[in-house]
Amino acid sequence: MNLIRKGHRQSHRGVIGVESAIVMIAFVIVAAALAFVVLNMGFSTTQKAKTTIVSSLGEASSSLEIAGKVTGLGNVSQAKIEVVAVPIKIASGGESVNLDPSTAAVKYISNTVEYDNIFAGTLTAAADGDDDNANSGEWLSLELATDDAADADLYITEDPFDANGIPASTKAFIYWTVNNNNNDILDQGEHATLAIAYKSADQPSALDKIRAEILIPTGAALSIERQVPSVTTTVVDLG
Repeated sequence: MNLIRKGHRQSHRGVIGVESAIVMIAFVIVAAALAFVVLNMGFSTTQKAKTTIVSSLGEASSSLEIAGKVTGLGNVSQAKIEVVAVPIKIASGGESVNLDPSTAAVKYISNTVEYDNIFAGTLTAAADGDDDNANSGEWLSLELATDDAADADLYITEDPFDANGIPASTKAFIYWTVNNNNNDILDQGEHATLAIAYKSADQPSALDKIRAEILIPTGAALSIERQVPSVTTTVVDLG
């Protein structure tokens, strides 16, 4: 009888041990599942934060930068500027920028006028009508680019470089000085110039402050602000 009771007690302990093992395994499985969920959520959150930071940095910094001195075409007799030229390029580490007028804009502000958008577009190789241009789609000077824009009736109706030639309205256009692929996208290694041709009433004179902003699809706008010096030569250095 004692043997039976003793064996019965051993069998009961064995069952309890198995149940405890099952419960322990269940706890381990649940803990592992929870740990996986937590880690997965952590990785997902980290990735989203990284994406947000990269996107924010891209939006906060401009892909464009000024690539040299801003100059102007001066009318010495009237002491005013008829055209302003701003050389631009892609900033170091920046991405290509689409300068098509459907995605980009140029805002202009001076002491007397303000325009939300004067950008008419880019001067393409099809408008390259001068044989003295070095390469198709590239212009060696502001005069050649403005002349082609006027001849093609693209952005200005009269060439300011011609005698008494004044645009009917203030317009901005972009032409390439280094062009690799003849499209509206400014890539690394390419150089372009923003040209602003003024109508008579908008032409800035000495001590006027001019400000232009190139608004692009991604990234911050490129701001150009200059004060006009005394106009004593046809080529005015705006710094």
